[in-house]
Amino acid sequence: MTKQLKISGMSCDHCVGHVKSALERLDGVSRADVSLENNAAEVTLSDGVIDGDLIAAVEAAGYQVEVA
Repeated sequence: MTKQLKISGMSCDHCVGHVKSALERLDGVSRADVSLENNAAEVTLSDGVIDGDLIAAVEAAGYQVEVA
């Protein structure tokens, strides 16, 4: 299953890597494709991952996020 996230606060490729790492460290997340151009991420995950976990991971990395 995939989820779309809108992410704000990213300004460079380092930011993209930081968000990608934060998401992919979560149990149940197999892949996170983060786009600076679109200020978004597409996350491939298992059914057990809740939106709150995704939001908490991105916010802990220092960015604002909402589930699209």
